[in-house]
Amino acid sequence: MSQNKDKFKTELFEWVKSILLAVVIAILIKTFLINTTYVIGSSMYPTLHEKDRLFTNKIVYKVEEPKRKDIVVIKAPDVPDKDYIKRIIALEGDIIEIKNGKVYLNGKILNEEYLKEDVYTYGELKLKVPKGHVFVLGDNRNRMASKDSRVFGSVKIDSIKGKAWIRWFPFDTRFGLLYE
Repeated sequence: MSQNKDKFKTELFEWVKSILLAVVIAILIKTFLINTTYVIGSSMYPTLHEKDRLFTNKIVYKVEEPKRKDIVVIKAPDVPDKDYIKRIIALEGDIIEIKNGKVYLNGKILNEEYLKEDVYTYGELKLKVPKGHVFVLGDNRNRMASKDSRVFGSVKIDSIKGKAWIRWFPFDTRFGLLYE
């Protein structure tokens, strides 16, 4: 009887150790490597839909520079404790211009294959993206559909919380990597 009790205690201890180790690893991954993002709103439609769930890579910009077309989670520059998900359109030093519904990057119309055809980008502006900043837009360019750099200006690279990486929900044809 005592031998069974000791075996049970040993096995229980091993289970508890395994569970605690798994919890610690999960916390470390969530804290330093990967985060989950829940899409609220339609500012990134048609690429992202309301209630999509994404994994975001939190360390990618520690080892590489942001790139045009990356979908990123940023600290909202205008609302404390809120995040936005947007697409990087221009990098530091680029000249971005929006006129007549078109986006121009360094003097040329920007090819935005991720948008619906004949999308009209509201707003008029021209600016040079400052050092250490990016210019972001939502994919939904309808009037008032996306609060982005047209409203709050360029975004500090430091305020990027992560790069959207995988859409893990819903489990339909849209499930998978957001980049090829």
